[in-house]
Amino acid sequence: MTSPPPTDLAALRADIDRIDSAMHDLLMERGRIIDRLIAVKKTSASGSAFRPGREASMMRMIAERHQGLLPLDTVEGIWRVIIATFTYVQAPFAVHADVSGGDAPMRDSARFHFGFTVPYRPHPSAAAVIAAVAASRGDLGVFRLDQGVTAGAWWRQLAGPGRPKVIARLPFIERPGHPAGTPVFCVAKPLDDPSAAQRDWVLYAARFERWRDEAMEAVEALGGEVVASAGVSGGLSQLLALPGDVSPEEAQAALAKAGATPGAFEEIGSHAARFRVGAA
Repeated sequence: MTSPPPTDLAALRADIDRIDSAMHDLLMERGRIIDRLIAVKKTSASGSAFRPGREASMMRMIAERHQGLLPLDTVEGIWRVIIATFTYVQAPFAVHADVSGGDAPMRDSARFHFGFTVPYRPHPSAAAVIAAVAASRGDLGVFRLDQGVTAGAWWRQLAGPGRPKVIARLPFIERPGHPAGTPVFCVAKPLDDPSAAQRDWVLYAARFERWRDEAMEAVEALGGEVVASAGVSGGLSQLLALPGDVSPEEAQAALAKAGATPGAFEEIGSHAARFRVGAA
């Protein structure tokens, strides 16, 4: 039996150089297409280039088709930098982050999902992040889902026409040991194109004069969850996450039947379904 011929290192390195050049050529071609897109859509004047639904679909597709030696962390990180940087080129923006629970995890999340080209702005609370996004032309804000009881009903600042809304829950791909695995909401001013939003999950700010265990059961029966709650003047404010196929009328009727008729029930955003890879 004859042994296989020795590997030609020079030829392999030439293949790597060829692939590297091809990838660079493709990135430059992508840039030229984005330049044409800016001219057609005129998105460079405002923060209207975000397409969270499309981004979530792209990241899921990448995770489903990926195989081989290169870690998924690296592949996801490369794509996130490409997507975020070209979005920034279309319509410059900054990312405002709530660092009340520590700067490191929020900085990791912001840099992993938006790269180093996009400016990073730390803030002392979720409320401050929402205020900064509201005052901007088209910035994004990120903050942890779990704000703790001292943060109050911060989600009420997202209620009302023209107010910032949740457009994504990050990371798009959840897995053990994710390098930016802190669960965060991403908020932005209302998208110019509502069809760009992903509505697998819809978030509501609800206020109740009284809350019952039966109301929690009603939310769970609809397939939803109570993300956060806080006492407010005259009752309790809840942040509810419900499947996108549950109408607000259906949800309010179920809560009323459970003895917890909401005094206010306002949509404050939506996001894609969580996509998990690996063991829970």
